[in-house]
Amino acid sequence: MVRRSIFDQIFKEMQYIRFRLDDLETSMASWNPQPIEVSESKLISLPDHLRRTYMVVVSKGECSAINASNLTGRCRAIESNYLNQLVRMGWLNKRRVSKTTHFRALSKSSIKQTAEIDAESSSIALREYPIARENQWRKGAGADG
Repeated sequence: MVRRSIFDQIFKEMQYIRFRLDDLETSMASWNPQPIEVSESKLISLPDHLRRTYMVVVSKGECSAINASNLTGRCRAIESNYLNQLVRMGWLNKRRVSKTTHFRALSKSSIKQTAEIDAESSSIALREYPIARENQWRKGAGADG
């Protein structure tokens, strides 16, 4: 009798997990643009505390520090700090929505846009500021000589 109730509990838990996975799958399929795929070795290179926060953001699609803190069980200030670290490291994007900041995983289109902006801003800096152009020339001369 006891064995049967344990099996029932396990079965209910497995059903719950399946429903959660189905929800995640449907929510991820509707993301536009699709997030980039990250290899396991790169994901393991993240420290545990940042990996946990990153996985929450990726599973939700987009969330604020408050949403992430509710899911991880840590306070909002710590989650905000971790999310901003992930943004600086290039793992996440952030945007302001009214008074809150929302974080989301990088997509291929956002990486292309960032690369284009970086290339454009560096060419403007070289054109507009002679010191930057001189430093760029010194770097090139040092590598050749």
